[in-house]
Amino acid sequence: MEQRTLIVTVQPDWRGALRAAGRAAEARHYQGERLNFETPEAFFSHLTARRWALVRLLLGAGEVSVRDLARRAERDVRRVHEDVTTLAALGLAERTERGGVVCPFTDIHVDMHLREAV
Repeated sequence: MEQRTLIVTVQPDWRGALRAAGRAAEARHYQGERLNFETPEAFFSHLTARRWALVRLLLGAGEVSVRDLARRAERDVRRVHEDVTTLAALGLAERTERGGVVCPFTDIHVDMHLREAV
């Protein structure tokens, strides 16, 4: 499996975040992939504690069925399926041809900078 890195940022300037992602994509060496949220509220509404727990269970686990993931997380299969759908839409998880789920990243870095309101 190739080594993929995801950098999650919280940056209100989405155009700047898009430019940074474009520069990283054009670099000679792999710079990681990026996912940006404009506000901390958007970040936390999409990446809840339960979804992060699923990502942690998936990191390095290879392909896992949704039912097995729910068992590992000690959660309801239906709710885990809903969370996996959200994680897949964000790019944090991928569905396999056999219906399983996998986290394509070996490293996920979250960069969130909070500063005083002006």
